[in-house]
Amino acid sequence: MSILEGLKPKRVFHYFEKITQIPHGSENTKQISDYLVDFAATHGLSYIQDESNNVIIRKEASAGYEHSIGVILQGHCDMVCEKTAGSDHDFKHDPLKLEVDGDFISAKDTTLGGDDGIAVAYMLAILEDDSISHPPLECVFTTDEEIGLLGANALDASLLKGKRMINLDSEEEGSIWTSCAGGMRSDCEIPVIREKVHGTSYEVVIDGLLGGHSGSEIDKNRANSNILLGRFLFGLSQRMNYSLIEAEGGSKDNAIPRISSAMLLIDEKESELLNSFASQLELQLKKEYENTDDGICITLSKGKEADYHALSQISREKLTFYLMNVPNGIQKMSGSIEGLVETSCNLGIFHMFKEDDNLLGSLSVRSSVESAKDALSDRLCYLTEFLGGTYSTRGSYPAWEYREDSLLRDIMVKVYEDMYQKKPQVVAIHAGLECGLFYGRIDGLDCTSIGPDLTDVHTTEEKMSISSAARVYEYLLNVLKELK
Repeated sequence: MSILEGLKPKRVFHYFEKITQIPHGSENTKQISDYLVDFAATHGLSYIQDESNNVIIRKEASAGYEHSIGVILQGHCDMVCEKTAGSDHDFKHDPLKLEVDGDFISAKDTTLGGDDGIAVAYMLAILEDDSISHPPLECVFTTDEEIGLLGANALDASLLKGKRMINLDSEEEGSIWTSCAGGMRSDCEIPVIREKVHGTSYEVVIDGLLGGHSGSEIDKNRANSNILLGRFLFGLSQRMNYSLIEAEGGSKDNAIPRISSAMLLIDEKESELLNSFASQLELQLKKEYENTDDGICITLSKGKEADYHALSQISREKLTFYLMNVPNGIQKMSGSIEGLVETSCNLGIFHMFKEDDNLLGSLSVRSSVESAKDALSDRLCYLTEFLGGTYSTRGSYPAWEYREDSLLRDIMVKVYEDMYQKKPQVVAIHAGLECGLFYGRIDGLDCTSIGPDLTDVHTTEEKMSISSAARVYEYLLNVLKELK
């Protein structure tokens, strides 16, 4: 029996559950793309599937809407794949295990993929329902959004005829998003040298952090475990001699990392000092992140005494210097929109495994000001090259600029007021959306973004409100009805 059986709107949750049973992590979207194509063929709808697995499904206008301006509904069909430390879930093959607790849907030990599976479910439910009033529709399902908006960037926007677009990738009911930051992924690769060292190994793990979305939750004063690891390594170097065998943390550049670890090599006579420093730093960090991320825990596990290939002293200093100086977190707040983060950076991935001859840092760079984004990239490049490394960027996407004159926004505000007798929030956000790519390629495009309440996206604590998902769907149908 379906775990979402009985939830309404029935077809929305039917398709949402169906999607969660199809593996669809970023760079693994062929299966979900083919499912969308099969859906279109089964329902007699025209479609396009491109080489990047993007899918466009068209539906003619309902009666009376034949001469209305075409509407593009858009969302991405890939998800961030995060799991708890003890989970054996295989995102390439295993379906998600859904759980319902009161008003919330989550997935056991993994991310839920409500970002942006709910958009896919909304669009499929609309496409199959011939009783809905709507203008000509183009439903656009893009891929690899979570790793740099790659699908949208590869999509041939000239295939689209609509001049109004509703993106379904926001995470807060009652908000109409109207602009967003641009961004890119930055990769720093720095060579290291190893040497044979004798000592007792210890694994240090920094865990218990909340993590979160590096755009929408960068302003919540949550700790980055990679940055804390750098602080640990530097602080320890001021107290005792040690060698470093490996270090790692995080798996997604656009997720604030929750756990990082390192393998150290020490003289066993220094073990008491090591334990004392770990306990001291843990207390300090809990105090610093009180009420925002105070679950931080530092644990040590003793290994064996043996010979190891550890980093040379200079290479260890390079690694520590990088972690202590790499830009991370909010870099600048907007001077024109109160409370909006303008520029930020997130060291989402960091690793130097024991067999590696280099360390790798991958960061999500965001800014609503193009020159500020470039300047931050320059800082990362300078730091990396100063340490003898190489720097590259990929997946760059533009900011989505606020449009002063938007009839679509005005209609959506009015529909919301009529439904709920209050005004929605019309906001700019720091998270990246695909709207900027479409806005820059479709002349005269009028664009907004909406979505239901989602919490802790990009983490294993991700939840979606059932009642909010239902209300936003009803709101979307009413908006389509008004776009006549």
